[in-house]
Amino acid sequence: MTKRFSLVIFVAVFMAVSVVGVSAQDTVELRIAWYNDGIEGEVLRELLDRFEADNPDIDVVLDTVSYNVIRDNLASQLEVGEGPDMARVTDLAGISQYYLDISPYVDVAYWEESFGSTLDPMRPNGAEGIYGMMTQLTITGPYVNATLFDRAGVELPGEGATWQDWIDAATEVAEATDTPYVVAIDRSGHRVAGPAISMGATYFDEATGQVNLIGDEGFRATAEMIIEWHEKDLAPPEIWVGSEASYADAVDSFAAGELVMYMSGSWQIANMSERIGDFFDWRVVPNPCGPGGCTGMPGGAALVPIADTEHPEEVARVMDYLAQEDVYREFAARTLFIPAHAGVAATGVDFLTDDEQARAAIGTFTAQVPKLEPTASALQAYPYNFIIWRETPNRLEQVIVGELTLDEAIERIQADIDQAIAEAAR
Repeated sequence: MTKRFSLVIFVAVFMAVSVVGVSAQDTVELRIAWYNDGIEGEVLRELLDRFEADNPDIDVVLDTVSYNVIRDNLASQLEVGEGPDMARVTDLAGISQYYLDISPYVDVAYWEESFGSTLDPMRPNGAEGIYGMMTQLTITGPYVNATLFDRAGVELPGEGATWQDWIDAATEVAEATDTPYVVAIDRSGHRVAGPAISMGATYFDEATGQVNLIGDEGFRATAEMIIEWHEKDLAPPEIWVGSEASYADAVDSFAAGELVMYMSGSWQIANMSERIGDFFDWRVVPNPCGPGGCTGMPGGAALVPIADTEHPEEVARVMDYLAQEDVYREFAARTLFIPAHAGVAATGVDFLTDDEQARAAIGTFTAQVPKLEPTASALQAYPYNFIIWRETPNRLEQVIVGELTLDEAIERIQADIDQAIAEAAR
């Protein structure tokens, strides 16, 4: 090999390596911490693939983790500056101090018009700006196995039925069909709140504006109801007992036909459709009623940009792409989520499902929105609600297994709330 030929090869290799190096440097990698209730991660990945095709300088990695990881670990990661560039969260206000304001990089008027008041909970300390986007609105409510009701010859309780009406009917169905369990509710204080408010829980002290559960008879009555379900073996015990102080749902039991009635929420529709198929007929029914109304709990998840990102402009480009009406509409249509985008909601969504049960479920959940009680909306916006969501099941589990009395459990939930308020005031 001649020296001249060797030099040509060296130069060619050097140039190739240089090009690769520049290309790698020019490509920005962004990471999203994401959890799934159903198929939304698959849908988002496809949308991001399209974004990357049009924006080859950005590579978006979707890190899918359990909801418990987001709930329990994300805040501590953000505190030490080791978090992702974006994250899907439900505790909108609780960690808002870590969110990035992307308003310098997006059309603020479009975002304000499209997402309106849903932007407020993500704004830290009442700041102005754009700190995130609701990926969907949610509302809680019960699913029932309609096939089991048909087999048992028991009619579904109608509009205005109470929780006791539903439990009586579901118990009759379970006994007639040899179904293992009557009822379950997600291991979450958020899921408990809807029934509690319906049963007369006030949660808030009028004088202080803070939550006070001591003497709240509606909250106590709901706690007693859930405890009784476990004492009488009406509920699958593994959901609330032995879950290591974490969130747990009963989707597996319901999808397997082992459960007559299941209190969860609208985010499970796509999951139900996919998991159940034609195994049995299911439906969503209106929230049971009580002296406090017939309310579920509002909620939702948001995709938020993280302030510590090294690439704020690129993060904003991803966020802005997902917020565009055509992209957002497709996400809602394919995930069967209630849209938070005003333009999408106004013109309607042609939900992409052949499952008429899923379509009916979306309609029923949407019809529950006007029935939301003011207390439910206030509790969802309460800055310390994460303590209620966490400690309600933790303390009630201790009652179920005999470690505490109900009075002691309520006192300890309240003590945790009071401590958080005191620490925030320092």
